[in-house]
Amino acid sequence: MKTSDQTGSSETITSDEMRALEQAAIASGRVTGLELMERAGKGVVEAIFEEWPELVKDKRRAVVLCGPGNNGGDGFVVARLLEKAGWGVETFLYGDAKKLPPDARVNYELWLGRGGVSKIEVCYSYRWASHPVVVDALFGIGMNRPLPDELRNILMATLNCRRVAVDIPSYVSSDTGDLMCPWPHYTGQNQLTVTFHRPKAGHVMADGAQVCGKVVVKDIGL
Repeated sequence: MKTSDQTGSSETITSDEMRALEQAAIASGRVTGLELMERAGKGVVEAIFEEWPELVKDKRRAVVLCGPGNNGGDGFVVARLLEKAGWGVETFLYGDAKKLPPDARVNYELWLGRGGVSKIEVCYSYRWASHPVVVDALFGIGMNRPLPDELRNILMATLNCRRVAVDIPSYVSSDTGDLMCPWPHYTGQNQLTVTFHRPKAGHVMADGAQVCGKVVVKDIGL
């Protein structure tokens, strides 16, 4: 696994520590949750263009898989910024939009002003070849249980695409690096993982070190 750390430190932190930092920053009034989400989405798009600079001029199509929490909110920011850059973007939501956290719901509605959102079930028969960039914004560091089989099958179908994970691939534990479902170890190829503030332990431990691909750390002002 290759790591590109733009914060000046390679020290890892846990998911609880990251959430505490975000909550403290918001509670202090220095930043809002929406601002952090916007910065995270911007960091993901920057990392995509830095990793694959040919995509800056060669406009492509992307699929963004959004989950039921704030990681999904990051995904809707990514979708909006890619669409603004001239890309064709399709988004899929796992879960009920009415139950999204407030900041994620705001970005869901902002995206609805630009494009549609399909239920994740539509992905089962999806033709991924025409969408070579797939963004996994399903769970991020919040995942602490086995990945549902239907989501594993969808993610497995994208292995020939350029894959971008927001924070950490949804099949990897952020704190231990353990796989949250059966997953082949060679699939770090064409995998870009964009995380925030500091690397997480799961990026460098156990199976996470093999499947996260290149890990880029973006500063979001914490």
